[in-house]
Amino acid sequence: MAGSTSEPLCQPCVYRGAFKVELQVRRPLMPVQLSPEQVGLEMLCLCGQLDLLIRAQMQQFQEQLGHGCSPEESDTFQAQGSEILDQMLQCLEHLPKPMPQLEDYLDMVGLSVMFPRVEVFLIQGSPVDMLERPPMDDYYSHVTKLNQLLVLSQQLEEDIRHLGSHKYIAHQLSVIYQVVCSFRGIQAFSKMKKDIEANFKQLKQSLVAEEGSRHEPQLAANYIDWVLELTQSLTSLVLTLPEELTEELDQAVTFVSQFLS
Repeated sequence: MAGSTSEPLCQPCVYRGAFKVELQVRRPLMPVQLSPEQVGLEMLCLCGQLDLLIRAQMQQFQEQLGHGCSPEESDTFQAQGSEILDQMLQCLEHLPKPMPQLEDYLDMVGLSVMFPRVEVFLIQGSPVDMLERPPMDDYYSHVTKLNQLLVLSQQLEEDIRHLGSHKYIAHQLSVIYQVVCSFRGIQAFSKMKKDIEANFKQLKQSLVAEEGSRHEPQLAANYIDWVLELTQSLTSLVLTLPEELTEELDQAVTFVSQFLS
């Protein structure tokens, strides 16, 4: 075992409390003043985050009960829930005085109707699920499916135009078909769904390489044209958002529009 016998190059300074720094991880470095409209939009986002957090905790409660354990809030839920509530209160500080109570503000702008779990959580202080499924529950899954359909369609179009091998085109098409089928009762997708069903088997069969062949599988020109027409139609449909695709978005769109008008 060895140790240094030389003198240290310098001695650490004595700590002075006057130089203490408080870290504000969740607050901006520069003061930011939000308008009432910006407060409303920010509160919509925060309510959505808290609602998802409550739903995740309720799912965990169900799993605990399934294992014969008493439901117990996780440390993550308590920490993140407190953090979101703190951000909500910070938002309210930007409103004209006197600052409303959080529950009163949510009632006033309609967020308590959109996120009843959040309202109950504020009143009771613990996560509670709803007997009836709130309409906003479908919002995130619907937006996710729309985004998934858009990205998959654009990716398939890009691949079929530029890849030297079409080996996985059938697989990509089958994934798109599954997403299309997940939209129940949407007339706009019914023709495309039937179109895929009518062409998929032949398209897949055309990509089966002959035994011993060294050539990468390539789609025939007629199938390339058909796939491109399909992907472009899907992309256009998602981007234009016809009325039947926006039903699950109505509450959020209506709420946002009142602050943007």
